[in-house]
Amino acid sequence: MLDPQQCRQARLARDARFDGRFFVAVTTTSIFCRPVCPAIPPQERHVRYFESAIAAARAGFRPCLRCRPDSAPDSPAWQGAQTTLTRAMRLIDEGALQRGSVVELCERLGIGERYLRQLFQRGFGVSPKAYALYRQCLFAKQLLHQTSLPVTDVAYASGFASLRRFNDAFKHQMALTPSDIRRSRGAGSQQARLTLKLAYRPPYRWERLRHFYARHLIEGLEWVEEHAFGRTLRWGTTTGHFTAIHDARHHRFEVTLELSDLGSLNAIVRQIRRLLDLDADTQTIESHLARCAPSLPLVAGLRLPGLWDVFEAGIRAILGQQVSIAAANRLIQQLVDRLGEPDEQDRRRFPTPATIAASDLAFLKLPASRRETLRCLARATLAGDIADKPSAWTRLKGIGPWTADVAAFRGNSHPDIWLGSDLGVRRALAQLESPLDPALASPWRSYLTLQLWNGIL
Repeated sequence: MLDPQQCRQARLARDARFDGRFFVAVTTTSIFCRPVCPAIPPQERHVRYFESAIAAARAGFRPCLRCRPDSAPDSPAWQGAQTTLTRAMRLIDEGALQRGSVVELCERLGIGERYLRQLFQRGFGVSPKAYALYRQCLFAKQLLHQTSLPVTDVAYASGFASLRRFNDAFKHQMALTPSDIRRSRGAGSQQARLTLKLAYRPPYRWERLRHFYARHLIEGLEWVEEHAFGRTLRWGTTTGHFTAIHDARHHRFEVTLELSDLGSLNAIVRQIRRLLDLDADTQTIESHLARCAPSLPLVAGLRLPGLWDVFEAGIRAILGQQVSIAAANRLIQQLVDRLGEPDEQDRRRFPTPATIAASDLAFLKLPASRRETLRCLARATLAGDIADKPSAWTRLKGIGPWTADVAAFRGNSHPDIWLGSDLGVRRALAQLESPLDPALASPWRSYLTLQLWNGIL
């Protein structure tokens, strides 16, 4: 927080460089503004300064209708186009431009091709394809450093159709050739196993994430050890499994993968990062939550406990409706044991939408309506219209807001899901010394839910 004299000078000058760094509240009007507000500046004796819009709101001030403090830099409204750019970057990192065209990407984003190019030009000074190519080369560089895969396989795993194209792009983007990085290594045969180091920004409360996974463990599908978590996976036509071992000393996970095909490796690694919530800036998140919920004792480094995909999260949420965690686990275990596809090590992958849609699910001791809801979600996923949009699932019979929110929370790792109807959350809220307004925690209400769960589960 700037000192009052700096704030005074910045607001009187309406210096845009300080927009979002502090907020100006006027005691005579009970309104708070951004320092760039075009209104006549109030006298200093009527002014209070706040570090955040939330702090000003909690002190009883209401937002100005002229400068809209909710639109200050880094607020959800201010991000606007940045939100679209962030989603485009995520889809490109998952391989959208390797499997399809820019036009198809724009259709998924709901924007025009020209606008997408403008977003990337303003954000990075490059086109979407140039951004995608650079990300491919960065991933290839990681594989060259951390694995002994042959260069041909590195090219394939990074999404390049030919070795020549890979060499040309890598040299242009990195100012190095693959052989410069691999000079001391021979080109052996493709490994059945490869290990990558995936870093995160501390703090990372591994023991709490491990506890959550252990409590919801499905045998054969997942495995949990003192310092490790692993599971089977399917990504398109690629199958396999991974084990992530936590290395607290170096702030990273060492992830060992065994895959049937390397063509989807980049997307699979991105999915593992999401599943373990490795990209969250927990210090920023918890600083925000501390202002929103001062009576809640926060635990540093809590991470969202992801599932492999949103379909699995939806099925598990449906089976968890109105039953205990133990009862839900038994039903999920029965589903995986009966319909899950076994691998060569007698582990099982989560059943596919096609498998669930084709089964009568009679082995599940559930009301017929609940079994039909499972099949309905499977059919909707196969149709593709609402496959990755849990918010749209509520149009399906048997899926309410709680189920859709849990699916988004765990299957998409959505950061802003408030599970206010959850029994554990309600119990935790009842134990707080003062009331809590979850709306103030946006855009990180999922982490507020985690913090409340932490004292109960």
